[in-house]
Amino acid sequence: MNSIQPITSIRGGVHEKLPHESGHKHVAGTAEYIDDMPEPAGTLHAYLGLSQRAHAEIVSIDLDAVAVCEGVVGVLTADDIPGHNDVSPAGKHDDPVFAVGKVEFHGQPIFAVIAETRQMARQAATKAKIEYRDLDHVTDVLEAERANYPLVIDPLKLERGDIVAAMSKARNRLVGEMRIGGQDHFYLEGHISFAIPGEDDEVIVYSSTQHPSETQHMVAHVLGVPSNAVTVNVRRMGGGFGGKETQANLFAAAAAIAAKKYNRAVKIRPDRDDDMVATGKRHDFHVAYEIGFDDEGRIEAVDATYSARCGFSADLSGPVTDRALFHADNCYFYPHVRLRSRPLKTNTVSNTAFRGFGGPQGMVGGERMIEEIAYALGKDPLDIRKANFYGGEGRNVTPYHQTVEDNIIPQIVAELEESSDYPARRAAILNFNRESRIIRKGIALTPVKFGISFTKTEYNQAGALVHVYADGSIHLNHGGTEMGQGLYTKVAQVVADEFQVDLDRIKVTATTTAKVPNTSATAASSGSDLNGMAAANAAQQIKARLVDFAVEKFGVAKEEVFFEPNTVRAGDNLIAFNEFIRAAYGARVQLSAAGFYKTPKIHWNRSEGRGRPFYYFAYGASVSEVSIDTLTGEYQVDRTDVLHDVGRSLNPALDLGQVEGAFVQGMGWLTTEELWWDAKGRLRTHAPSTYKIPLASDRPRQFNVNLASWSVNREETIRRSKAVGEPPFMLAISVLEALSMAVASVADYRLSPRLDAPATPERVLMAVERLREAGR
Repeated sequence: MNSIQPITSIRGGVHEKLPHESGHKHVAGTAEYIDDMPEPAGTLHAYLGLSQRAHAEIVSIDLDAVAVCEGVVGVLTADDIPGHNDVSPAGKHDDPVFAVGKVEFHGQPIFAVIAETRQMARQAATKAKIEYRDLDHVTDVLEAERANYPLVIDPLKLERGDIVAAMSKARNRLVGEMRIGGQDHFYLEGHISFAIPGEDDEVIVYSSTQHPSETQHMVAHVLGVPSNAVTVNVRRMGGGFGGKETQANLFAAAAAIAAKKYNRAVKIRPDRDDDMVATGKRHDFHVAYEIGFDDEGRIEAVDATYSARCGFSADLSGPVTDRALFHADNCYFYPHVRLRSRPLKTNTVSNTAFRGFGGPQGMVGGERMIEEIAYALGKDPLDIRKANFYGGEGRNVTPYHQTVEDNIIPQIVAELEESSDYPARRAAILNFNRESRIIRKGIALTPVKFGISFTKTEYNQAGALVHVYADGSIHLNHGGTEMGQGLYTKVAQVVADEFQVDLDRIKVTATTTAKVPNTSATAASSGSDLNGMAAANAAQQIKARLVDFAVEKFGVAKEEVFFEPNTVRAGDNLIAFNEFIRAAYGARVQLSAAGFYKTPKIHWNRSEGRGRPFYYFAYGASVSEVSIDTLTGEYQVDRTDVLHDVGRSLNPALDLGQVEGAFVQGMGWLTTEELWWDAKGRLRTHAPSTYKIPLASDRPRQFNVNLASWSVNREETIRRSKAVGEPPFMLAISVLEALSMAVASVADYRLSPRLDAPATPERVLMAVERLREAGR
């Protein structure tokens, strides 16, 4: 081995601003998604036949006309399922692949057509003759409550202090309610699965799923085979946002059943309309609350019930409604508190995970309470927020009895208040509104505190596989899935940093259950936290063996062996990394390792409503300024300033993109994205023509986004970073609050506008008229 000149740094380590590893492919259109994969000869296509009733008994099914259509190979019903007709993630066995005897929502799958082409299967599916006996149906959460519909899962109660005594002693009390709408995921790539049969009981499934191991288990469950017979592969998804955590299971199961039955590859991809009709959404909520507070606006007691439209089955409604309660406090200390969930069944598609997982709904309800206090006392809502922030001893325990140890929200808010010039701008807006007859403005600064970890403790684990090849190149595989958020890039940066090699030495390969078993969902903002640590662990195992090799070969102490940029130093010897690896291989050093990580410190007892469900909190704040037209209800977001906490960022460029994207998506949820079912229980907002996601023209006219560069995670996360996927979504609450201020101006801020979400132009206009009438 020859000595070489030292190199000062690697290209592509952690904390660097680097582009997404597939970004150039996205732009060029060369990134390969499942629908781009070459189809084996004889590939068949499946299409689902959906219910045309919201709630009905199935009297008869005649599929003869379907079976004789051109190109049709067969039709699958529940009778064709070799294992269990169930893909329920909650283990309640309440989510069939195909309905039997009864349908519970409009759009529920009843059968699948398998044909030579997708168009043939789609057309044939319309030929089914199904006779129904209609039953009463309920699509609204309050209607479900009145009709005594059951809960899909046991509710949760969080309680601390003496709520009855504290509420009775409070100097001021307010009672109110709020509706918070749902949201469709509207991923660019819809649901799709591609199943290829193998020998014996084996099947390979390419699935657009955020949870490969659960999809693997569900396919095995439906086929009646062990999980080792099923391999699930995911290279990338065209977006997920939680919509592919459980909802992909149905499509993977249907494709796999058909592939094994006909011994041919089978692909299934629904149209956008059917995708939106047949798959779950963000839960919409009704929040009923009572708050007690003093004359300074400091909260003394909170009693709130969060009722959610869950749909016909449990899906993930239990943990979603739990997390809504976990975040009903946001950044505020409630001395005495009682929070209850009501996960109600309805005759709609089962709602599911969506970015924030119930946390945004809980947080919007909490911010509504702050707003109510501010208008009742005639104060700036920001002053009420700051008065109620978590503080030191005695004011640092959450409703679920976790101590807030890392509270940086006062610093975040103070910095943003100054950098955005909030006080002067609010004063200017108050002056503007006094003079303007038609256009009114509003401004709001809202904080975010979001807990990071799966509340299902067992999901807080991850695995990774790292191979170092004899030429010095590195293969990386882990259990996280890439859906555009840059996870593959970040984890590769971690491995590059561990070995101190350039990023281009590392090849990240498709997530597959064949390499890393028992993966957790890429969700709960934990993808980088879990998989980054698992990959680092694998790299560290290999490095430890390499250190032992260097000690033996060069006769040096372990303390004299260092991994330096693209080199290894052993005492006075400096060797190129690839040359060192070739020598280690020659000495029969094992150059592969399976890494593992589990999140420490967390625990949760749901029955008692106490524990430490979160490893740490991520924080942020935003200021938004809006203008509304009081004659039409139309509005625009004039300016938004964001300061967000990601700890010590693994990749500031990717994190900044996540913050910007999350804010716009959250703004869409709270302003324009409205789900609407008609009297027959049919979802009518089921296409881009009827469902309004934000356009480029809807973004804030001025959009200033910064990361809190001074923040470092006090917990031992991967390179002291913090999660970034979900927390910035809730920064958009500032838009809703600013709209509320603009509406409140028509009654001189004497009345709370009580603006429900989404605050569509229609709702804004109705709120304006309501306040004008009440103020006369």
